[in-house]
Amino acid sequence: MIKTGNPIISIYTEMTPNPETMKFVVNKLLYPNKSIDFPDAASTTPSPLAAELFTFPFIRGVFICSNFVTLTKTNDTDWADVIPTIKQFLKEYLEDNRAVINEEEIVTTPVFSGDESDVVQRIKELLENYVKPAVEMDGGAIQFKDYHEGVVTVMLQGSCSGCPSSMITLKAGIEGMMKRMIPEVKEVVAEAE
Repeated sequence: MIKTGNPIISIYTEMTPNPETMKFVVNKLLYPNKSIDFPDAASTTPSPLAAELFTFPFIRGVFICSNFVTLTKTNDTDWADVIPTIKQFLKEYLEDNRAVINEEEIVTTPVFSGDESDVVQRIKELLENYVKPAVEMDGGAIQFKDYHEGVVTVMLQGSCSGCPSSMITLKAGIEGMMKRMIPEVKEVVAEAE
């Protein structure tokens, strides 16, 4: 008998610059136009999906954005050994239409409480239009945190958090571009969440 109603979920994986993370891309929106990072099992209250993913003993971090989940594994785990299991789990979970994020459970903290000066607006626009799409392609996210006396502070999430090449990208790529496009910017630094 043919099962109707729920769409068939397909999932493919993409490597990220961080060898400890893998991006699992789904043919369904999981968290449209938003992202949320779960650095540990204790932080998963808003996401039943993240909570279940942390039951796998090799999962160290979960990041959910738009139509993908980026997972961080333990050092002693080989992706080739666990990808089929994770894909099957995600497929069944999503085909059952189970909750990904419970919006009402999310505790929001203001990311930036300073003045929305012209410089801050230009920084946010640059991050949104140029940096964010590239970072999301690599399975991560970047958020504006603060601007003070020429120093821009951002938060790196998903595959960017703990990535060996993220500091090179931050300094050579993002900082270089910001300094060229916004002369008031002297430095870009990353803050852990």
